[in-house]
Amino acid sequence: MYDPKGNGTDKTVQSVRFIEVEPPSHLSAVVHRFLELKTDTPLLADYRFHALPDACTYIVFDQLHPEIAGVAKLRATSEEFRLGKTFHYVNIRFLPGVWQDRHEQIVHGMVDAPYSGSLPLVKINRELAALDFSAKQSVLSEFVQQLVDEKVVAANPVVEKIFAHIDAIHTVADMAAVAGVSPRQLQRTLQRTTGFSPHDFLKVLRLQQALGHNDDYLSSYADQSHFIRSFRAATGYTPAKYAKKFDV
Repeated sequence: MYDPKGNGTDKTVQSVRFIEVEPPSHLSAVVHRFLELKTDTPLLADYRFHALPDACTYIVFDQLHPEIAGVAKLRATSEEFRLGKTFHYVNIRFLPGVWQDRHEQIVHGMVDAPYSGSLPLVKINRELAALDFSAKQSVLSEFVQQLVDEKVVAANPVVEKIFAHIDAIHTVADMAAVAGVSPRQLQRTLQRTTGFSPHDFLKVLRLQQALGHNDDYLSSYADQSHFIRSFRAATGYTPAKYAKKFDV
């Protein structure tokens, strides 16, 4: 199954806390993880956070600035965010393709502006700020259930089939076949629900599987040099340099 690794944390900075927890089982078809990223003490220099392409949708809550929240997606290449010397974020990482609200404004990249959409993100952000991370998870779960009930998020059967047969997928044609749709239907579905073309979606899946250090997925590249070029194009680093600098 697909296990997205959306974040690369700098190994040289020890005073940044990063926590991932699984959602309750009844939400596992739409949520991958609840996340917390925070500093316990101010850092000596601005922290650069390496965000890996993962095709997921995020809801981001800036706990130090309650008015700042939003719905975000990443592009098909990694991005570095400058978070400053002190920060505290709580995120919901939704699985790819489950976000259904086509009217919500999506931020591509870092969420750093006051929220102006129709979801109660600012209200929830203020509620979360008074809780420890264990208690925050209950609030986040209730909110996600509300989004499910309102059909803002829903399981995506096409993407679910792709993940269930990910070992058999090496080309876009393979992806359409396992999903049981035509290439044109696949193009429309992935573009609408993930924001990625099938080619870019496959590229992201391959990168993510490579980050899991699975040699079977590395063999899907034409050769080792092809893999290194593809990895560097997506992340800005060779695999060896990335592994030396970041935890994922």
